This record gives sequence, structure tokens and C-alpha cells, in this order.
Amino acid sequence: MIRFGSKPCLAVALAFASCTLWAATREPPAQDKGPEAEPPKAEGHKFEPFKPEAVESNGSVSVGGHAISYQAIAGTLIVHPKGWDDVARDPNEKPAPGAAEGGEPPNPTAQAAMFYVAYFKNGGGPRPVTFFYNGGPGSATLWLHMGAFGPRRIVTSTDAHTPAAPYSLVNNASSLLDATDMVFIDAPGTGFSRIAGKDKEKAFFGVDPDAYAFSEFISEFLSKYGRWNSPKYLFGESYGTPRSAVVVNQLESDRSIDLNGVILLSQILSFDLSPDRPTGNPGVDLPYQTVLPTYAATAWYHHKLPTEHPNLETFLTEVEQFAMGDYARALAAGSDLSPNDRNAIAAKLHEYTGLPVEYILKADLRIDGGEFRQNLQGDGSITTGRLDSRFSGPDLDPLSQRADYDPQSSALGSAYVSAFNEYARKELHYGDGKMFKPSIRTFRTWNFSHQLPGQAEGPLSPRQGTNVMPDLANAMKLNPNLKVQLNAGYFDLATPFYQGIYEMHHLPIPQSLQGNIEYRFYQSGHMVYAKESSLKQLHDNVADFIRRTSNTGG
Repeated sequence: MIRFGSKPCLAVALAFASCTLWAATREPPAQDKGPEAEPPKAEGHKFEPFKPEAVESNGSVSVGGHAISYQAIAGTLIVHPKGWDDVARDPNEKPAPGAAEGGEPPNPTAQAAMFYVAYFKNGGGPRPVTFFYNGGPGSATLWLHMGAFGPRRIVTSTDAHTPAAPYSLVNNASSLLDATDMVFIDAPGTGFSRIAGKDKEKAFFGVDPDAYAFSEFISEFLSKYGRWNSPKYLFGESYGTPRSAVVVNQLESDRSIDLNGVILLSQILSFDLSPDRPTGNPGVDLPYQTVLPTYAATAWYHHKLPTEHPNLETFLTEVEQFAMGDYARALAAGSDLSPNDRNAIAAKLHEYTGLPVEYILKADLRIDGGEFRQNLQGDGSITTGRLDSRFSGPDLDPLSQRADYDPQSSALGSAYVSAFNEYARKELHYGDGKMFKPSIRTFRTWNFSHQLPGQAEGPLSPRQGTNVMPDLANAMKLNPNLKVQLNAGYFDLATPFYQGIYEMHHLPIPQSLQGNIEYRFYQSGHMVYAKESSLKQLHDNVADFIRRTSNTGG
């Protein structure tokens, strides 16, 4: 299904799956700290535990039947928290009025060495450059790198657990190197990125400091590689989508860097719409409405619906209308809903989800994502996937109210981690003596408070659900030429596709700017690219978007 602005139209929609909001799904076992940073060097108030790195290699990838030779650079750039400058300070210097004692920024010693892999196509004229990152928060970017657009791709099972090693790493015929140069970035502390200094976690682990670090990285990269005049794009997946909203606004409003486009995969901009635990936020019923089409798609895939629906897209349009119509009115009525109307809504929910009417009534017409995944396949032994609901696995606890794990994460994790470690060390020649951290424990300690554009009184309380819709809206108003592409999988129960539609349709922007947003949907999950046919479709959609918006006549 392809949608432009607010008007849907049908088209071919295939699918596949990826990882994001990874740390929220599964926390890794405790890891050691890896290689120690170099000791600090005394130079005024400068603290230099890291040095930038760059390891060059060359390769070739075949895309669309054409060989593309490229230069790869694996390395690090050093970034600092907001308030830092590059001048060594005199210890005897008097602080400026209003400055902290000693004239120091809030985190004078905190630094991050942010790891990246850049791919530059050899030859040709000026090229767009696209910055890629996964989410978590707390996830490295191996998923987009090895599953979607890097020159090598890991082969995994479509909707089942991938057998253990040896894994197959193949030429990626859907690499985006035919349309753009690519930069894959690991967030501070993840992958091969490292952080150091006083209060280093506080300096980088939060909505605003994380986005600032990425903005710093992008600015440094443009200078280091002479790409200031290149068409520029952001590509974020899962938590990478709210990161993109904040980063694009920071780049445009604070650094005067206009971007050509923002590409969002598996979007979540307003965390109050998450289907994971809306039961903890009574009175807010939108999550139940926006996740219902994904429940319907999942039940359709597993043949749990009481009625056959030969066309998935047509069926989902019907469910969307019910979710925002009769279902919305019923939930809004609360305890005033009559018994007859309650029974009628429960019957309709049974028709769209396959769950028993009795269970739906017992849940007061409100089923969250974990409850749906635990109960859909009904025999008390099968758990349905979260990141990709096409996947299933054995229940860890058949008596649980909610699913205890994500079968899709377990099915693909080992293949991706093994493939990237092998590829980085053997083909990129990077990582000797270093530990690669696919994910780190940040989600439960992440600072979700956020200072909205134009807000002078400080960040919002973290008790309020993070919402970065105003950031994306502000960036689009500052740069009315900015184009946005939303990509989503029908079988994603972590960031439901209709949630993304709802968010985009409620951005505080003029109606004229709604035409700058386009929508692409796939019969896949969170990691759309985990299904090969959907990967090709994703490549074609993104490559077309870049070529149409790069202002290069391509």
C-alpha cells in the first residue's frame, strides 16, 4: 500500500523485519568494559582519552546487475556534550558572568569516540550522503548495516529461528550505494563506540544529549570528508526515528544545515502511543486504536481470523476505519458504554483479532501488545513475535499474562552479531583487540525528558511521555523543502504502522506541508529488510526518494 499525504491508494506491498527498540525488548548479559581508554593528557582543561581513527579498504558490490567499486572507511570521530568548546582553558581564567565555577561546561571531561563505517562510491560526480543508525536506545547499527544496505548482507530465515553458524554473508544486491554514499554510525557506548569522562552516561544517554552527539558527529563528518555541499539524508530505524526528528531540527535550527530528506523506518515519535503497556496510562486509549490494524494483520498471517480476507490491504483499511470510528467512540464512553454496545464491540474485535469474545470483555475491550502476543495462538504454548509478529516461539511461561520474550529477536540476533564481527575484522580490518557491543543497558536509565523547540523553561518532566512530533514539525517549517518518507511493516507490534500514520497526520504543520510526507508499507515486521522481497522493495522506494529529492537532476 502506498499513501501520499492523507489519501491512501493501493499498491504492491511486500515485507520483512529488523531490530530496534532493541534494549526495550531484551537486555544483554553484563559485559566487561572492553579496552581501557588512554589516560587523560594534561592540557589546560582539555581531557583527551580518545583519538580519531580511520582504516581504509576497498571493495565492490553488484546492485541491479551493475558492479560498483567503493572505498570503505571504518573509524571513529570524537564528539563532546553540549557546552564544550575546542579551546584549552587557562585554569586561572575568571568565569564569565553566569558560567559555572571555573568557566567549565557542564561536562568538561566527557567524550565519545563514535564509530562509523562510511562507503564512498569510486568515480562519478557529486553524490548524496546518507547517515544511518538503529535505535534501542542502546543498539548499535549492525542491523541496518548487515541486513539492509551495506555491501554485504546476512542471510536469515524468513519467519523462523535461523540455524546456528556457519552463517551466509552474500553480496547485497539491494545496497543503497547505487543512489547515495552511506555512513553507518554506532551511538555512544554501543558497537565500537566508547564514552569516557566524568558523568559520561549523563552526558550521552538521553533524548537530547544523544541527538546532540549525532548532530556533532554529522557536522564533523561533513568537514572531515568535504561533504558540506552534498545532498544530505538521515535514515533512522525504531528509536532512530525520534532521534532523527530531534537531530534534523537541531541541524537546521542550531547549525543552519538544511537536509534534503529524512527517511523513517518503524516510526515512534510519541511514546504515549506505544502498545507495550498502555494499561499503565488509563484514560489514554489511542494506543489500543492505533495498534488494532497490526493485531488484524498478525491474526490474518497466522490464520486466526474467523472470516477469510483475501486482500490484506483492503482488510486493513476496514480495520483502520473501525479503530478510529466505532471503537474510538466505545472506548471514549468508558463506563457509560451500554452492555449491548460493549458486546457488539467485543464481537467486532473478535472478528478483527481472532481473540475470544470472553477474553476481550474481561480485558474491558483493551488488550495491550504483550497480552495479544501471549494469547493469539491460543493453546498456551506459543508466543507471537513483537518486532515481527510473523515469528513464533515456545512460551517461556504458559501462565503469563503477557509474553516474556520476543521470538524474532532470538531468531536473528546471533546471525547478525556473528556476521558483523566477522565482516568488520576480516573485510574492514577494524576491531583488533576491541569488543563489539551490539546493545548496552540504557533503556531503563535513559533520560527521556526533552526540551521542545522554542521551550525556554527547561526540559519536560520525564513523567510525561516523550513526544518529538514538534521537533519534526519545526524542522519542516524552517525548511519547507524538507521531504519525509515513512516506511513501516504491517507485522510490527513494537512500533505499529498505523501509529506512524496517526502521528504524521497530527504533526503541527500547515496542510500544504503534508504533501512533503510519503508513506510506504510492507508485509513484514519491524526490521522490514529481514524479508528479502521486502528488502528489494525498500531499496527501490528509498533510492527513488533520494533521486527525486537530491536536487542533482538524478
